[in-house]
Amino acid sequence: MSIVAPAASKNPRLGILLMVAAVATFAAQDGFSRGLAGEYNTLMVVMIRYWAFAGFVVLLALRRPEGARAAVRSSRLPAHVLRGALLVAEICLIVWGYTLIGLIESHAIFAICPLVVVALSGPVLGERLSWQRWAAVAAGMLGVLVILRPGMGVFSWAALLPMGSAFLFALYSVLTRMTTRAEPTFPSLFWPGVVGAVLMTALGLPNLEPVAAEHILPLAVYSGLSIFSHWLLLKCYEQVEAARVQPYAYLQIVFVTLIGLTVYGERLSLPVALGTGIIVAAGLFALAQERRGR
Repeated sequence: MSIVAPAASKNPRLGILLMVAAVATFAAQDGFSRGLAGEYNTLMVVMIRYWAFAGFVVLLALRRPEGARAAVRSSRLPAHVLRGALLVAEICLIVWGYTLIGLIESHAIFAICPLVVVALSGPVLGERLSWQRWAAVAAGMLGVLVILRPGMGVFSWAALLPMGSAFLFALYSVLTRMTTRAEPTFPSLFWPGVVGAVLMTALGLPNLEPVAAEHILPLAVYSGLSIFSHWLLLKCYEQVEAARVQPYAYLQIVFVTLIGLTVYGERLSLPVALGTGIIVAAGLFALAQERRGR
């Protein structure tokens, strides 16, 4: 996420609770994405999501104490446009993946994303990567291989969708780090939302379909969750620094798995559970190394 936490924690316990609530809300949003994209074109569904998100960041900009124009001013606008395009592609791929291989397997593969961020932070940001971090990345890739089981007749091309999504979001995250080094963090939230809404409107309007009456309420809830999840994350980072609550972000996999099992009748196979455990353990190990400065 493109918001950076304050230098010191105000209320760590509240921050943790807000992070848990945020990832639960993101999981619910993913559940609605899977259902709605199964009924309508993926591009149309993502477009509606972006309209809600863009409205949210515009409202935030108008409420900024320094004024909207000053709040969104950026010397790195081309980078923000690129980030917006990357995020659009990432969301479209992962939602498409939901409709083909389900929530559980998609999120299991997508869990490699934080480790891809680690791998990219060296060549892109010039950060020093210790052998411990590289070992974590290698372990995470092993976890993905356990999930995909290439050569055993279970791999499908659709598994490449969450994999591609993870790489795109990792690049988006690395560029976010780069842009927030030299300027306030609000433009890094605002511009991807607005740029993404413009791009998705161009992509989604040609694929606009009539919405059945029984789907109007789910679409409204889906849009509301898009706003509420980001609001929770904003409030979380107002209370505690990001590194402290990052381990709790992995709870999204738990919430998504529960939704997949109970709502969509998906199955959690042993290789997917084992591979996900390896990836999460590797991610937590990499995070621990980052805290120690290795």
